[in-house]
Amino acid sequence: MTDNAPLYLGFDLSTQQLKAVAVTSDLKVAATAVFDFDRDARGFDIKKGVMTNEAEHEVFAPVAMWLQAVDSVLAQLKTTGVLGRIKGISGAGMQHGSIYWGQNPSQILNELDYQRTLQDQLIDAFSYPYSPNWQDASTQYQCDLFDKALGDEETLAKITGSKAHHRFTGPQILRFRSKHPDAYAKASRISLVSSFLASIFLGKVAPIDISDACGMNLWDTKAGKYHDGLLALTAGDDPIKISDLKDKLGKVPESGGDAFGKVSSYFVRRYGFNPECKIIPFTGDNPSTILALPLRPLDAMVSLGTSTTFLMSTPYYKPDPSVHFMNHPTTAGLHMFMLCYKNGELSAPLLSDQTPSSPSTFSSKKPSLTNHPFPGGLAREQVRDSLNPPPDSSNDPWSHFNHLATTHPPLNAASPSEPLKLGLYFPRPEIVPNVSAGTYRYTISPHSSDPFPLSPSQAPMYPGWDLPDDDARAILESQLMSLRLRSRNIVAPPDPNPDDLPAQPRRIYLVGGGSYNPAIAKLTGEVLGSVEGVYRLDVGGNACALGSAYKAAWACERTGKETFEEYVAKRWREEDFAQKVSDGYDADVWRRYEDGVQGLQMVEMDVLEREGRGKEVGRA
Repeated sequence: MTDNAPLYLGFDLSTQQLKAVAVTSDLKVAATAVFDFDRDARGFDIKKGVMTNEAEHEVFAPVAMWLQAVDSVLAQLKTTGVLGRIKGISGAGMQHGSIYWGQNPSQILNELDYQRTLQDQLIDAFSYPYSPNWQDASTQYQCDLFDKALGDEETLAKITGSKAHHRFTGPQILRFRSKHPDAYAKASRISLVSSFLASIFLGKVAPIDISDACGMNLWDTKAGKYHDGLLALTAGDDPIKISDLKDKLGKVPESGGDAFGKVSSYFVRRYGFNPECKIIPFTGDNPSTILALPLRPLDAMVSLGTSTTFLMSTPYYKPDPSVHFMNHPTTAGLHMFMLCYKNGELSAPLLSDQTPSSPSTFSSKKPSLTNHPFPGGLAREQVRDSLNPPPDSSNDPWSHFNHLATTHPPLNAASPSEPLKLGLYFPRPEIVPNVSAGTYRYTISPHSSDPFPLSPSQAPMYPGWDLPDDDARAILESQLMSLRLRSRNIVAPPDPNPDDLPAQPRRIYLVGGGSYNPAIAKLTGEVLGSVEGVYRLDVGGNACALGSAYKAAWACERTGKETFEEYVAKRWREEDFAQKVSDGYDADVWRRYEDGVQGLQMVEMDVLEREGRGKEVGRA
């Protein structure tokens, strides 16, 4: 590789940082730069990258801070001498944030003075100086309207890929229009975070990426256009207002690989970019992450951090209110399936609005069930700390937990005829299923149609349970079976399939802190299967930026109709990033967990019914 060889630049504008990664044609990292908002930003009263209005549950960020970050990151990269070799730029932005441009933004962007900073010149380019963050929870009223707009949340999910969520852009715009009518009226264009960042480099307002558009509750995924009824809800039921909102949002191109144009002359003159450098569509952070792996159809990724996220590339579009479906950011005919949980395995302080309330008892003909929320931290670590390790155990705090989890039999039942032990462990209120904080233990007789909840009045014995030891396996099984329950309609058997294997993921990649836990890896393969095994993947903390850089490289270098997956497969060396950590599918154990998944569905139904949410039951 010579010093004049082309490079491709990827950005990741997240809640707390702006990162940039330059890669070579063979996808090797050539340079990186980062701007940490709390550490590096000047002039903004932020904490962890955001500002808050607790009275209204608002979480937002100053757009000017992001402009400051762009100048800083590029100044860092300029010192490395790589910018003149950049042939293509793409990027990722945290999903769901919205930016409101004032009048004539494209003219302003096109006429920037290269001797002045972006922040100095664009400070007044917006009709509103802040962007709502994905953590914002101010839109419950608007979400209720969206869920009812097409009849119910199931229909909304079928059309847009998701039910209404606080952070989604449609409900956010609806609230913004009501709270800030003047700023909304003055806004000539509305960008997402990804298209905002693309606009800065392009020198005019860039289109919204088709994958990122799916995080708005406005995009009709199957029809490939904004939904008129949802636009009417958001803008006001008037043809002129609907047309105005369409103009603000702009057209969404179908292709994720066709360049928007060349880099703005501002960046050529100020930072030394090649004037032929192309701007490739920027996308959301989750779509970009899926490009960094890269996942083939029916490969899955399980991210094990403070929360747990399940991502899969799938040709099947089977939306449901408990999950998210999005168009794939590069490949027509593919979708992204995403499932998010709040309760992962690492410690994290509870937010002010997540403090466990006093235990509440549900009235029912069945035995009473009471919430017992953990005082802090997240579920797996709490279970780990409840165990009593032997005196000669190692200093590894997970050693005893892992021993119990892997030596206890599936479902803590020594034989198929013994009762199954299933639990839900939610130190925080959960969204999948949507239940309050609590620990819920059940014993289910095999082949029974009715779960038997264990009343807290029976604690600490919990007949049938060997506590705390049984919790070690039960907590891992609980979330993994939830993933299997909710993904079973979008997996398929291998093709060809000479061994008549059941439908399951092709390969599972584990990322994040929990990926280093051998017990989690082992049970992931046992519960979820995976024909080709379970792998730990480590691309550092730059997955989104890498995915963006890979996308830029593919868009600029692909030949003919070469797909992103085909392009990357020729260059991405799996052995540099992935290590096999479990064999995956085991026929006998897989069949045992069929009963477990059925039982988990009954457990969730029972808990939801006790909380008055019975209609949210059994989604998969």
